[in-house]
Amino acid sequence: MESPLSTGFKEWQVVCDALASGRQKILLRKGGIHEGRTGFSFAHNAFFLFPTRFHANASQVREGHVETAPEWREGDPVSITHFVRVPRAVTLFEWDAVAALEPLHIYAEATVRDRFFWQGRNMPSGSIHVALAETRRLASPWRIRYVPAFGGCRSWITLPKPPAGLLDGAQPVCDPGELAALAARLF
Repeated sequence: MESPLSTGFKEWQVVCDALASGRQKILLRKGGIHEGRTGFSFAHNAFFLFPTRFHANASQVREGHVETAPEWREGDPVSITHFVRVPRAVTLFEWDAVAALEPLHIYAEATVRDRFFWQGRNMPSGSIHVALAETRRLASPWRIRYVPAFGGCRSWITLPKPPAGLLDGAQPVCDPGELAALAARLF
């Protein structure tokens, strides 16, 4: 498998863990303060999961362990263990459709409501981006050092060039047939 561009998607460590276990199958995103003039979109359909602790709070998820450590500091080692392909992404504008996704993620209902009703840059209140996450476990973790360019309230970051063959042997965490059926049902 060929390496993608060096794109990282920042997500809470607890959500990365849920994606890694196959418990979570979608990503829900409204966008961060520093998403740029056009706001957030699932602009990349392939990326590495970059675990963060920024803004994470145990009350924001229904399950999983939330680490109460501060965000990474310059020079800290970060392990990249998973790669995601997004076969389908949509923006939902009906709360009932968003609420029906509850079995596919670990976020607390209040967290999803806050994101859905938040008025953001180029995102009206009453909307949220949803992406089906085809998550793959890397055969070996990719260890990088945290740099200030990874910081800030933004979803997408540019990582160093991945080592050659990093995606070779990456294994899906969910049955591909299950994800295909889910895509056909949801999107």
